[in-house]
Amino acid sequence: MSKQLLSLAGSMFGIAFIVIVIGSYVIVAQNAVTGQWKADTRNDEGKNDGKIQLSFERNSAKGHRNQSGFPVDLADLQGLSRDQLQNGKVNFRLVREAGTIDCEGTFTDGRGSGTFRFVPNPAFLDNMRSRGFDFEKESKHGTIEDRQFTAAIVNVTTALADDLKSADLGPLDVEDLFKAAIFHVDSRFMNEMKATGFPGLRMEDLVKARIFKVDADYVRQVHDMGFADRDFEGLIKFRIFKVTPEFLSQVRAAGLTDLDAEEVVKLRIFKIDPEFIRAEKAKDPNVTIEDLVKMKIGVPRSRGRDNDDE
Repeated sequence: MSKQLLSLAGSMFGIAFIVIVIGSYVIVAQNAVTGQWKADTRNDEGKNDGKIQLSFERNSAKGHRNQSGFPVDLADLQGLSRDQLQNGKVNFRLVREAGTIDCEGTFTDGRGSGTFRFVPNPAFLDNMRSRGFDFEKESKHGTIEDRQFTAAIVNVTTALADDLKSADLGPLDVEDLFKAAIFHVDSRFMNEMKATGFPGLRMEDLVKARIFKVDADYVRQVHDMGFADRDFEGLIKFRIFKVTPEFLSQVRAAGLTDLDAEEVVKLRIFKIDPEFIRAEKAKDPNVTIEDLVKMKIGVPRSRGRDNDDE
């Protein structure tokens, strides 16, 4: 998952937190909504990758300041040219199925700022309701106005709703639409995961897979490493601790050839690299994973064995 997308939901770790944050930044769908926008043509690494980092800020009805940011292609911003990004006044709009965000302001050396006005599309609510997604249903994750502005920002569409409904993911609600749009979850991704041996994944699992970059290619890599029996949570653990074919090949070349999945993860947790393994193997060819862990955390191996005997 990219940093830009994660910034749209704030700083997040768990899915529940994402849902809570999503419901907090959006606006009143029945009236035009105003606020401030900022833009930067450089990404988080300071490079120009052809996208604009666009963010919106507004005050909610309760006086809270809400911010959201995301990357957008220049072609999606009607009325804004590449030349205008360098210097001058601008008027442009972002047209989404949920509504239109009109912006005006200035750009200087690739950075811009100004004010925006969001005009919701009333037909969007009816179209979504006909598909089983009721934006007007009361929710602890924001008002109807909040949800429609979020739909515009993350680009929730009826096509996405239809696709998710066809994927047989079980009961879905508006929050699931937001998660699917943010993390690019669709029926194609679900079918790819199903084809690799995971037919029962639900929306929360698919979002987790996207966050930790577990896709069909990675599943095949894990199988090729000799761990075809890994369950979904096991794959997530492998990804979190950066278990790759390259790392496993280096570890095996260093002398640890008979490892189970949990031992490989343990090597990553305690930052036991091939150089450390080779150095300890040179001292004792029979060194074990437990020995390596104890030495890595500063516990002498002899003391560890004595303690084990006790």
